[in-house]
Amino acid sequence: MTALGLAPLRSKAGLYLDLIRWNRPAGWLLLLWPSLAALWIAAGGFPGWHLVIVFVLGTILMRSAGCCVNDVADREFDKHVKRTAQRPVTTGAVGVREALLLGAVLALLAFGLVLTTNAAAIAWSFAALAIAIAYPYAKRFVSMPQAVLGVAFSFGIPMAFAAVQGRVPLLAWVLLLGNLFWVLAYDTEYAMVDRDDDLRIGIKTSAITLGHADVPVIMACYAATLLVWAAVMVGRISNIIIVVTLAAAGAQAAWHYTLIRERTREGCFRAFRLNHWFGFTVFAGTALGYALMH
Repeated sequence: MTALGLAPLRSKAGLYLDLIRWNRPAGWLLLLWPSLAALWIAAGGFPGWHLVIVFVLGTILMRSAGCCVNDVADREFDKHVKRTAQRPVTTGAVGVREALLLGAVLALLAFGLVLTTNAAAIAWSFAALAIAIAYPYAKRFVSMPQAVLGVAFSFGIPMAFAAVQGRVPLLAWVLLLGNLFWVLAYDTEYAMVDRDDDLRIGIKTSAITLGHADVPVIMACYAATLLVWAAVMVGRISNIIIVVTLAAAGAQAAWHYTLIRERTREGCFRAFRLNHWFGFTVFAGTALGYALMH
């Protein structure tokens, strides 16, 4: 094929990569760290390379598929929001059926990875898919759709326990609750970026619902996340590692406060984009804690 013939393919590939936010890995990292931490907790240490690879690749694929569904669902809203007006589906550069087909292919690839685990994980993957599809439509009906996203973005936790133990114990749901608080924190920061646009077009978000309570609630959610994690980890790993992890993650949360307290678009967006380091810190504390116990 000539260089001229390859040009349209390169252009289409570029649009697809833009659609799945390939150049913005923060999104899948926010999903990945809690899932990996749950794998370590479920296994009582390193869960083996097979499950690590399955969850890393599965997270990237499902986040990418979610972007396809989200952009199709929001294409009319996105036209009126500064940050999203140039998304490929919104501009018409990628068609609705095309985007949904790409999302379906990515989801099927992720399901293929799940098939290499066990029956429990396969069964729970259907619930994870249903929640992922439902989230983009929640903002039309729920005053805090970030809570629905919190469940969707935390579902790697019960999936991890199912993959390791063949069941989902109460501990998994406790960890999911703790992670839900973190998602509420960072996605409210994200919603604060678009608050003016969302008010104008009538979308419901936690930033709008909370009003001036947004910053205090975000900080309370960070604290709740760390408290749940610490409560779970006491007796499982060294108290010194727990304290160091709490200090490192807490310092990041305090820094985010300085970024969001004036509620500027730039500050709130920066805080959101940096949240994956908070998640990494909690995962690193978990993994290191188990490593030092053996």
